[in-house]
Amino acid sequence: MQPKIPYGLSNFKKVIEQDFVYIDKTAYIPKLEQAGSHLFLLRPRRFGKSLFISMLEYYYDVAYVDEFDALFGKLHIGQQPTPLKNSYQVLFMEFSGISTASAEMVFLGFNTAVEVGLSQFLHRYHYSPDVMTQISQKTSPADKMKVFFDAVFQAEQKILFLIDEYDHFANAVLADSLQQFQQIVGKGGFVRSFYETIKAATQRGTVDRLFVTGVTPLMLDSMTSGFNIGKNISLSETFNASIGFTQAEVDPLLQRIISTCPEIDSIALKQAVRDWYNGYRFHLQATDTVYNSDMVLYFIDRFNYKRCAYPENMLDENIASDYGKIMALFTIGDRDANYTVLDALINQGEVIAQQRRKFDFDKGFDQDDFVSLLAYMGFITLSRKTLAGEGFVIPNQVIRELYFQYFKVELERRNQITISSRAILNAIEVLALHNKLQPLMSEVERVLQLLSNRDSMWLDEEHIKTILLTLLYQSPVYFIQSEREMNRKYPDILLLERSPYEVNYQFLFELKYSKKSDKDAGWQAKKQEGIQQVQGYLQLPTIGALNKLSAWLVITDGNKVEWVAVQ
Repeated sequence: MQPKIPYGLSNFKKVIEQDFVYIDKTAYIPKLEQAGSHLFLLRPRRFGKSLFISMLEYYYDVAYVDEFDALFGKLHIGQQPTPLKNSYQVLFMEFSGISTASAEMVFLGFNTAVEVGLSQFLHRYHYSPDVMTQISQKTSPADKMKVFFDAVFQAEQKILFLIDEYDHFANAVLADSLQQFQQIVGKGGFVRSFYETIKAATQRGTVDRLFVTGVTPLMLDSMTSGFNIGKNISLSETFNASIGFTQAEVDPLLQRIISTCPEIDSIALKQAVRDWYNGYRFHLQATDTVYNSDMVLYFIDRFNYKRCAYPENMLDENIASDYGKIMALFTIGDRDANYTVLDALINQGEVIAQQRRKFDFDKGFDQDDFVSLLAYMGFITLSRKTLAGEGFVIPNQVIRELYFQYFKVELERRNQITISSRAILNAIEVLALHNKLQPLMSEVERVLQLLSNRDSMWLDEEHIKTILLTLLYQSPVYFIQSEREMNRKYPDILLLERSPYEVNYQFLFELKYSKKSDKDAGWQAKKQEGIQQVQGYLQLPTIGALNKLSAWLVITDGNKVEWVAVQ
């Protein structure tokens, strides 16, 4: 029987009652209580935050005291509950789905979200209808909250306030207009006024605990003077794996696939899931890297159990929609300076910056700000500590694929050229089925000549490899590996067959760049050097074990391209 995978589900009660697979995160409840009363936990989008906050709602809500054993009895916290279980009236709000088309639309959407949250609370706990009437008469979110908190105070209640996606709309606003962002969130803005009322309610004792999830600290830091009681635990080692999955949590999920499909290569399966979805680290000393839980659940949900085949698209379409957010991020501040970050990540594999815990837009938006923003969004992750700051890398294949798709857009924009996606897809099909490089190399040559004619890019071996990778990443057919370490040797590009696609050839490419000034002698020397390198790779056991492998040397001077089959 196939497992019931809660992909796309964020209601904890439904997941438990309908026997969906649930990765137990309830052991973090006591840790949250010990960490403080007013907490912010930031993680990338589609990472499992909403299910986590729903779990907290059902644990603390007094309305579900009679269902505690049914919901939590089999979980960690059910065996070791805290004294605060089922002890609060819970106010829940979430701020996703707000239109950012204009400042007026943002205000309307935010105001509506506030009113909906308050109405649901008052109805659930049987407050007088007059309270909601008074709230509806107020025009601003802050004024609505004041009426609400007065009613709760008079009822002598203490509440738990849960806010999901607190910054969802603000990140989009910032990408469109820094000025509009500051008007909404900064001093005198309706968002800051909203949080000022929450701060007052905590001081009064009405809001006893507050837990907020989001993606970035951009809005949190902009409203600091209005709400300076929150504790950001996002970069704490303790909570590194609180949201998302660890390796120990993923292995049992994959075991279900292995049991159903005994013919599948279990080692290759685990490695593929790791390559595509793992790699996140939110504290340098954290023991575990973290999987994006939504991506893992997508894979298991879309796995073809009848044919024992992987999903055609390893990248969830919902995640792919975040591709546009990368484009928006690159427009913040100096777009050309931001482009150098992308260039460093793709060509060098790492970028060094000092991670920001706060963003002060009055002082501008520099490279450290941009790199930190990418990290919070999940497009890069912590790798190591250096004397100059922290090292950040691309976490996994999903994000790498997004970067290369965006890099194509940037190549076209910066150089005013057009790269035909259809021509590339056709060329890769011919490559995969017939081992014919000419169509793909013609596309590479065309792009190089367009770039050369505009003299807009310093071409070297790394950049030429990036151009080839950019074209290859437009097709989902192959699993692409760049400079994979093999016995201290690093083949430039490997194209490996991946389920469910069936190809007639796998490929190894080595690239060489010959300066035009070196003329024919230099070209021939580079060719010979490259052929010897490829022959050396073919002697490696890992390479030798690859069936249907075709090895090629590609050599270019940035204008013409030659390719040579190597055996």
